[in-house]
Amino acid sequence: MAVISIAILLTACNTTKTTTSSEVSQLTDILNRTVVNTPSELSDAMQTAEPGDIIYLASGTWTDVELKIEGYGKEGDTITVMPVEKGKTIFEGTSNVKIGGEYLHVSGLVFKNGYTETSSVINLQIDKDTPANHCRVSECVIDDYNPSERFDTDYWIEIYGKYNRLDHCYLVGKRNRGVTLAVRMKDERDRENFHRIDHNYFGYRAILGSNGGETLRIGTSHYSLSNSNTTVEDNYFEMCNGELEIVSSKSCQNTFINNTFYECQGTLTMRHGNETIVENNYLIGNGKPSTGGIRIINEKQTVRNNYLQGLTGYRFKGALVIMNGVPNSPINRYFPVIDSDMSNNLVIDCDHIQLCAGADEERSEPPSNCTFNNNVISNTKKSKVFTVYDDISGISFNGNILSPNIAYPEYQNRPEESGFTLEDITFTESNGLKTVQSNTPVGPITDRIRPNHSNTGVRWYPRVDYSIKFAEGKRVKVAPGENTIYDAMKELNEGDVLVLQPGDYLQTKSVKVNKAIRIEGPSVGPKPTITFQRSPLFALENGGSLDLDHLNISGSESDDYSGNAVIRTSRYSMVDNYILKVRNCDIEDLDVNHSFNFLKVYKNTFADSILIQNTTFKDVSGHILNMNKEIDDTGIYNVETVEIDNCQFENIGGSAVNLYRGGRDESTFGPMIWMRDSKLVNVGYDKRNANESAIALHGVQHAELTNLTIEDSRRINLHLIVGDPVIKLNTIEMKNTEKLQSNSKAFSSENVTNK
Repeated sequence: MAVISIAILLTACNTTKTTTSSEVSQLTDILNRTVVNTPSELSDAMQTAEPGDIIYLASGTWTDVELKIEGYGKEGDTITVMPVEKGKTIFEGTSNVKIGGEYLHVSGLVFKNGYTETSSVINLQIDKDTPANHCRVSECVIDDYNPSERFDTDYWIEIYGKYNRLDHCYLVGKRNRGVTLAVRMKDERDRENFHRIDHNYFGYRAILGSNGGETLRIGTSHYSLSNSNTTVEDNYFEMCNGELEIVSSKSCQNTFINNTFYECQGTLTMRHGNETIVENNYLIGNGKPSTGGIRIINEKQTVRNNYLQGLTGYRFKGALVIMNGVPNSPINRYFPVIDSDMSNNLVIDCDHIQLCAGADEERSEPPSNCTFNNNVISNTKKSKVFTVYDDISGISFNGNILSPNIAYPEYQNRPEESGFTLEDITFTESNGLKTVQSNTPVGPITDRIRPNHSNTGVRWYPRVDYSIKFAEGKRVKVAPGENTIYDAMKELNEGDVLVLQPGDYLQTKSVKVNKAIRIEGPSVGPKPTITFQRSPLFALENGGSLDLDHLNISGSESDDYSGNAVIRTSRYSMVDNYILKVRNCDIEDLDVNHSFNFLKVYKNTFADSILIQNTTFKDVSGHILNMNKEIDDTGIYNVETVEIDNCQFENIGGSAVNLYRGGRDESTFGPMIWMRDSKLVNVGYDKRNANESAIALHGVQHAELTNLTIEDSRRINLHLIVGDPVIKLNTIEMKNTEKLQSNSKAFSSENVTNK
């Protein structure tokens, strides 16, 4: 243990003026406290700590440490554990902390450059007999603290016990399976807990492509009929995209008030439990894909005075969603919506309000004794905002105002306009938000400050942007020759661009890509030609994304082996998602042996998006996109969105596109595909093409195939199994091509011909 210095204390206190006698007394008192340098020193200090004591953690990097902080303060007189200087005590490797006792305050911990080998990074319970009660965790940072295995499960924070508070923390960059923050209710001592979660910043959470990607979960289905009484207020959620449920409330009597959800793909979901209040929250999508709102399941739920803007999510991801339920539901399924209320909400330019969502043979019980009152709904671009999946006679509608272009919801056995008025809605705008005059207050009415990027989390830790961005770095010219691309890649940083000059580039070594890199040729004139001997040409590793533009890539120099590839993901689990863009390129001569794929993916790898535009593929013995490595049928898949625009596929042995998602899990969004203005000739006839299709879509959630010409090729194969997929086929001409095959008629087709 060490004595803390006056200089450090003055810095920590930000004291630059002349020190008064009372301040000298205070500093003298602090000098009598100790600084600990190791977990054992911390343990010793905690054993003798008394209410009001402060124990300081030494500055520096603490590696592979497991802290146990147990102590017993008093109300108004806590025992505090904190760094000497916030932001200067860093926990790395496999570090984690457990907290147990009463009236403890742990503040200022930073976890990065590692992962936990236990169930959680911060656990408010040392063991089942030592939970934390009346404790506070504040100003802690967990930044990209993930294992290498995508589907290894851990939590970043677990809260047990009662009357605990988590506030002003900064949690960003979780990529593996497991909830970011979980309120646990395994024991009676953890229920009716009255926890408070406030002023935290929940940052970027990558799409997981699987269940288990919630940002916040309160309870589990097993204990969902017990009260948690957790309050979630004044938090900021930004780009929390892990899965359908950003927030999963799985217990009773929770309150969500004055939180902001900004461009998050998913919903605040009352998944299990009753008597939840969702009030005065801001859900802002700005038109981003799959951004969602609030979803009601179960009894006595209240959703009022919320602000919803620019949310595009469909079905379970709608702006306002009332679910159908299962009669006599098991505790882990869907209880019917009963005695619940959606009122006084302001809904602006949102695409979907879903009533009786999820209706099917199992979820056959519609809502009953529910109200939908005094909501103001405006959409200047869309008329069909409401979708009704079942009988809505159990919902009463009163005093709702719609902009004049919006169609009434489809009623059964009652006048469709009942409960709605069409009006020109006039908004006033302040601080980026719109308000409207109404007889009843609509939208947030709280005097609280709206949570945003800057007034939540910590102030002393730099904000991290984990979104993948190309072409924001330096531009590096590369001359033709042998391995010049390989050599140039070693010096690149995130967002840099390799600018290839016209000529020939031979790569005898695979080029590893572990950053977001763009490789481009000149926009006019001959395209640089890249040939390669070692497969793959580009190996995507964790952190890698690739943007190829105006290039000619040929497999003519590749070794005569089966299973070659132009681009290959890591053979091992990739915890980082990647993006692939291929534009204005010519890909040819991938036929030196069989199964020569353009993109070869492995299990437990995931693409946020793949864009292929203005590109020609010719003479390929394998597949172009074969995204089918998750075959366990548990709802996991390999890519979220695929866009193919104005492309040519000629003499392709495998499929142009094969997307696979098995199982019936409904907690994720994809895969989704848009394929437009493209031509396929002689595609899919190789004997090793197991799906026997030119385009195979299995379990895809959204597909739009538009203006396609398919000649002398295998079929389009649709296998529709999950939820309520949106499948649209428009203007597809098939010549000497097998007929479309589908297991379901649940898709729309227009101008689809076969000659």
